[in-house]
Amino acid sequence: MSERKLPGHIADALATAGGAADSANWPWAGRDLGPEGETVHQFGNDDGTSAPEYLRTLDELNEGRGTESDVVAQLATVRLFVPIVAEVAESAPGVNSLATDKESDMAMVSLRAPDGRKALPVFSNVLNLERWHPQARPVAVAAPRAALSAAAEDAQLMVIDPGASQTFVVRRPAAWALAQQLDWTPSYLDERVQQAVRRTVEDLPEVAAAGITAGSGVASKLADGRTVAGGGPGPELRIDVTLIPGLDERRVHSVVNELQTRLASDQAFVDLVDSLEIKLNASSIPNAF
Repeated sequence: MSERKLPGHIADALATAGGAADSANWPWAGRDLGPEGETVHQFGNDDGTSAPEYLRTLDELNEGRGTESDVVAQLATVRLFVPIVAEVAESAPGVNSLATDKESDMAMVSLRAPDGRKALPVFSNVLNLERWHPQARPVAVAAPRAALSAAAEDAQLMVIDPGASQTFVVRRPAAWALAQQLDWTPSYLDERVQQAVRRTVEDLPEVAAAGITAGSGVASKLADGRTVAGGGPGPELRIDVTLIPGLDERRVHSVVNELQTRLASDQAFVDLVDSLEIKLNASSIPNAF
């Protein structure tokens, strides 16, 4: 009876196994691969569930007893999971003309927000990640490290638990504060933003008053239909503008364009505000300055 031959792709894989080095050509010699020699993973005893303190802060937000800034502050102490997927960087022909993976890269997954901006998905627990992307590998990182990764990937948003019963979006200024482990104040409550708006309108004679409040995109919805005051992707800030009576449509457009141009050139404003909407009012507004 003739000897059965292994399929070509299996034979190729076995031929390269058992060498003195791993697939990255890093020698096995001198490496301790046991638990005591593991130095890469910070979370060796992690059970993969959501941090109780993060869930507690979300509950307080959902019940109206907490704020989105409380959630971001709590995230500074929390472990998250970043989804990583394998991508073939280079392939080569094997025996029987079957292609084999010669090199592969591990890459983070990214999303596109409704407004087109890049977003980094992260997860509070492994189960949510596996449901969202079964082929992704969960990599545990501290939340500030995840925020740094978002900045490195030029992601404007960090989206926690997309597709789960509650998704919380960390917008750009909050993500950057988290990456630097600094306190974050939402732009609609920040005195520095109020001052920037004052500077912008103080010499615009057509503007009778201006005030700031939370934008329409700050709120988010839970799977059960409830709306909570935080965790939305934006617009983050709303500027209510009251113009003097008697302006025609062309002049109104000109004033609004000038307002937007001035704000875009104010670096402090740009750093503190993720996204903006302007609402024109026909009469005086609350909290005007």
